[in-house]
Amino acid sequence: MTDLVARRGPDLTAADLYDLLRLRVDVFVVEQNCPYGEIDGLDLLPTTWHLWAPGGSGEAGAAGCLRVLAQPDGVARVSRVVTAASARGTGLGARLMEAAVEHLGEAESVLNAQTYAQGFYARFGYEPEGEEFDEDGIPHIVMRRKACR
Repeated sequence: MTDLVARRGPDLTAADLYDLLRLRVDVFVVEQNCPYGEIDGLDLLPTTWHLWAPGGSGEAGAAGCLRVLAQPDGVARVSRVVTAASARGTGLGARLMEAAVEHLGEAESVLNAQTYAQGFYARFGYEPEGEEFDEDGIPHIVMRRKACR
């Protein structure tokens, strides 16, 4: 299985950024039919950490990715967790989340989970918080992984 790649925002090459944005747009905007502004100004920040798996042999781009954002309140935000259709069911999403949790260590973190994926994120210590909400026409819920002390 392909090794994961990790880079801070300023360390991304143009090709890296293109591959990550392409995967996210292919899945979130096109496949899930959610027209939204994917380019949000957060990807290239020095505090943003990207993790991804390059596509397999013969595949261009990224097979899966996520990013971790530093928020002003000090709680990390895991976002844009996504796998290409061709990589689903391979365990890649779990590998990405395991690596993210390892990167976060004992720090508290949050994410906005599509409600159907709550069980997936619960495997990594995330618990639902608050009420379900609509984000771009898809039901979501905030999930939090408390600081490990």
